[in-house]
Amino acid sequence: MSGQGQRLNVVPTVTVLAVIKARLIGATRGHALLKKKSDALTVQFRAILKKIVATKESMGNIMKSSSFALTEAKYVAGDNIKYTVIENVKTASLKVRSRTENVAGVKLPKFEYFTEAETKNELTGLARGGQQVQGCKTAYVKAIEVLVELASLQTSFLTLDEAIKTTNRRVNALESVVKPRLENTISYIRGELDELEREDFFRLKKIQAFKKREIEKQMKESKKFAEEQAAENLSLQRGISVNAASNMLSAAKKDEDIIF
Repeated sequence: MSGQGQRLNVVPTVTVLAVIKARLIGATRGHALLKKKSDALTVQFRAILKKIVATKESMGNIMKSSSFALTEAKYVAGDNIKYTVIENVKTASLKVRSRTENVAGVKLPKFEYFTEAETKNELTGLARGGQQVQGCKTAYVKAIEVLVELASLQTSFLTLDEAIKTTNRRVNALESVVKPRLENTISYIRGELDELEREDFFRLKKIQAFKKREIEKQMKESKKFAEEQAAENLSLQRGISVNAASNMLSAAKKDEDIIF
């Protein structure tokens, strides 16, 4: 059994033993649940990591295509196309909103884009370069989609990483500190209770041996007393018979003669 620091400082009684056993059962169940949670989070963590790698690889090509499309639009429509687009845009047509997704008790933030209003840029590039301008717009919309997805994945990645670290710390604490301490406490209480039981058994044996000796002593004294009483009664009976015989003889000498 481990030392004092590896067990709880408790009074070794049956009630405390039942309480410690209940705590050990709870700690075992909690350890199993946290282990399952850690495994589920790890699986989700690896899946998100794969998605991040794939998204970053695709993002390089998409950003390159969007930059090339912007260069084409500027080359065809001229540099003033930038101011024309800005004048036609009053509100953002693409917006981002957030929601939460529950994974094994961990709330992961998710970002998604949505279209709220169309920009009034139908006439942009009408003079020249309209096709390149629309292609540039499409390319940058795809780039925004990839960026929003990547931001959602990376935020979930960081959140999961912190949750996994916290869960693993709890699992290690239960496995390495709490459960061994409770098990050592149970072993200590059982040892003390067994020692008390042995002491009680030894005490009962001593008491029984003492009672047996007392009973034997009383029986010997009773037997001795009975023998003494029997001997005394026998001596009394012998004395009475002797006296009676002597009396009979003396009485015979004193009898008067009978005269006919």
